[in-house]
Order: sequence, then structure tokens, then C-alpha cells
Amino acid sequence: MTRGPSVLRLAVPALVVLAAEPLYLLVDTAVVGNLGTVALGGLAVGGGLLAWAAALLNFLAYGTTARAARRAGAGDRDGAVAEGVQATWLALALGLGVLVLFQLLAGPLTRLLAGGAGAVAEAGEQWLRVASLGAPLLLVSLAGNGWLRGVQQLRRPVRYVLAGSLLSLVLCPLLVYPVGLGLVGSAVANVAGQALTAGLFVRALVGEGTAWRPRPAALRAQVVIGRDLLLRAAVLQVSFLVAAGVAARAGTASLGAHQIALQLFLFLALVLDAYAIAAQTLVGHALGGDRPAEARATASRVAMWGLGTGVAVAAALLASRDLLLPLFTDDAAVLRQAEVVWWFLAGMQPLAGVVFALDGVLMGAGDVGYLRTVTIGSAVVGFLPLTLLAGSLGWGLAGIWAGLCLFIGLRLVGVLVRVAGDRWLSAPATVGT
Repeated sequence: MTRGPSVLRLAVPALVVLAAEPLYLLVDTAVVGNLGTVALGGLAVGGGLLAWAAALLNFLAYGTTARAARRAGAGDRDGAVAEGVQATWLALALGLGVLVLFQLLAGPLTRLLAGGAGAVAEAGEQWLRVASLGAPLLLVSLAGNGWLRGVQQLRRPVRYVLAGSLLSLVLCPLLVYPVGLGLVGSAVANVAGQALTAGLFVRALVGEGTAWRPRPAALRAQVVIGRDLLLRAAVLQVSFLVAAGVAARAGTASLGAHQIALQLFLFLALVLDAYAIAAQTLVGHALGGDRPAEARATASRVAMWGLGTGVAVAAALLASRDLLLPLFTDDAAVLRQAEVVWWFLAGMQPLAGVVFALDGVLMGAGDVGYLRTVTIGSAVVGFLPLTLLAGSLGWGLAGIWAGLCLFIGLRLVGVLVRVAGDRWLSAPATVGT
């Protein structure tokens, strides 16, 4: 039976890794926000596109964790590491594709998201062309996190990710202000940190002594296993892009407030996702070792941890609103819009804590097909309709964020129903050959 400390032993280092990048992005948002609303809007547009690509391809981390954990749980550690090698090759190929896409289409994409040509679109394009150079590095780090989580070595990723994030944290304000690069300095700092982190992950994989030859069959298996996570992430990211587009059309102040709230949402989502990482690893090991009772106990435990942490986060947000918001901007219009969103942001945290934890349970069990269906259905029924109505009926950010809350609520119902049953315990193993 899984004990509480086992969950926390994995969740705490996962929390550090998950929080490091978005914490840097929060600092980045604060630094850029003091350049003015145009720069902040440009970061929202360009950063939103790059985040979209990374989130769309996050199966490189989550899919690899599930596959490696199943192999490790069955006693095949070499096979678990081999999953990391193939995931790294896949990350490089996909990362180069993302880089080429953004270099070719940065202008049209930023204009589309910003609602037409203008200063915000130009700033977003400028940031994206530089920041996208780090796309292959970012995806290699996702793959590295995946296989190390699968073999339950979560402390090494902490060191690697912190090293890169700290480098970016130091460079960002220096390049933006004293060096005088402005918004471009933010992008350069981003790429520098990603290069350091990716190099450390590759060094760890080389140190395992595993053969580095790409295996087409294994690469195809990873793509097939990751397709449900890819489709799920695609619909989710399209929903966020639509929300950003609606916010942009509501005005620069609305877009700036949406950027601040969205970065906080993503940061807190990854904080709560630490329990999902622990659940994914523990459930994968338990089912790989044919211990379904242990997997079910893990599901109950991480759900309770997620709920309790979500309640604490909500209380902290409500108590610290007047302290946090001025850190990101001193623009009165942006602050007024952000105050509206704050209530939605805080209110969804307890629900999100349970949802993200149980997402990890189902991923670890290989039940990604069901998870895909629930997420897509919740977006199509809840998030997208309310967001589009908010734009057409003039509801503004309140309508957009009400849609996000409904999205979380519908997902909660779906995962609770699934985990209460037994089918997820016999989902196909997420390992390929």
C-alpha cells in the first residue's frame, strides 16, 4: 500500500521542476510589464504562441513518464531509459519543426492573435522570432523530465531546471534594461536558460550508457501512444488561443490583464500538477508490477492532497490580491480588469487541484483515450462557447474566465466518475516496443 510520504517524496521535487519555468515567466511578465502595455501585449501574443506549441507537445514528458514507469515497475530499467533516448530524438525532430513554423509564420500568427496589424502584433512577432530558437531545447527538456520521472529520479531534474531558470532570471532584467534590448532581451534570456537545461538532460542520458541509435519502430510507437495526449493538448491550446484572441479584441488593457491572470493560472496549474506527476509515476509502477490495489490507494491519496492544496491556494490568492497585482503593472486600466478576473482565478483552485491529480492517475494507468474525450468534450461544451459568447455579447474577461471555470468543473465530473470505477485499472499499458 502506498504511503503518504511516497506521494510527497515525488511531488515535492516535481513541484520545484514544474514551478520553475512559470515562475520565471511571471518575473518575465513583471519585467516586461514595466516597459508598457504594448510590450506586455506583445509578450502575451508571442509567449502565448510558444506556450501553445510546448503544451501541445507535452506528451513528450507525460507520455514518456507513463511508458518509462511501466517498464521500470516491471523491472526493466534499461527499457525505461531507452524510452528517454527515443523521446529525445522525437523532441529534436518536433522542435526543429516548431522552429521552422514560427520563423516562417511569426508575422501572420501574431497578427491573427492580436486582432490585426499594429504595435502589439509587431512586438509579439519580434519576441517570437528570437524565443522560438529555443523550441528544440525546450522539447528535449520535456523528454528528459519524462524518463527521469519514470524511473523515480526527480531530484536530478530539479537541479537541471533550476540551473536554466536561474540563468534566465539573472539575464532577463539585465538584457531588457541595462543592455537595452527591451522586449528582445526577454526572448534571449529565455533561450539561454533553455540551452543550459537541455544540455544537462542530454548529459544525464549519455551517462546511462544506452545506445543512441534512433529506432523507427519505437519512435512510431511513441507517436501512436502520444496521439490522444496530442489531440487533448491541441483542443486545450486552441481554446486558450481563442480566449487570448477575444481578450485582445476587448482592448489592450483586457489583453494585459488576461496575460497576468493566465500566467498565474498556468503557474498554479503546474504547482497543483505536482501531485499528477507523483500519481503518474506511482500508478505506472504499481500497474507495471500488477498491484491494482496500490494504484487505487494512490488515486484516493493524491485527490485529497490536490483538494487541500487547492483550498490553500485559493485563500492565499484572495488574501494577497492587492499585494500581487501591482508587481505586474502600474497601469490603472489593466489593474481594474485584473481585479475582475481574480475572483474566478481563486474560485477554481480547489476543483483544479482534484482534476489535475486525477489526470495524473489516468495518465499513469494508460487511460489517455478517456482523458482525451473528457477534456475535449469539456472544452467544446463549456470553455469555447462561453468564450465566444463573451466576445460577441461584450461580457469581457468575466465571460472568458467563467468559461474556464466551467471547463474545470466539467472535467472534474468526468475524472471522478472514471476513477470511481474499475476500467482504468485495466487500461492498455503505455509501453511500446
